[in-house]
Amino acid sequence: MADTDPDALEREIERTRVELARTVDAIADRVSPKRVAERSVAKVKANAERLVGGTHRQARPGEEGQADVWEEYPPRDISPVLIVVGAALVVGAAVLLFRRRRRS
Repeated sequence: MADTDPDALEREIERTRVELARTVDAIADRVSPKRVAERSVAKVKANAERLVGGTHRQARPGEEGQADVWEEYPPRDISPVLIVVGAALVVGAAVLLFRRRRRS
């Protein structure tokens, strides 16, 4: 049966209204352009630091209130990437030179 006590209904309505207001505020905060930009910048910084051996990481979902969590990351060795990029540039330059000489 439904609760027919007017005071109880008013309390329930007020409690629901407060919960709804919190939810709307949380959604507005999450989609605000300023917050989205802040999260994006923080994510880029964390990725850049991790690439060069930094120590900052973003809070995982469920870690509310712990926006800045620090962990040690070993420095990454980017030399294989640089070697591949260099090799690709050399091959590309060689192909271009070969085509130019063939046309002449």
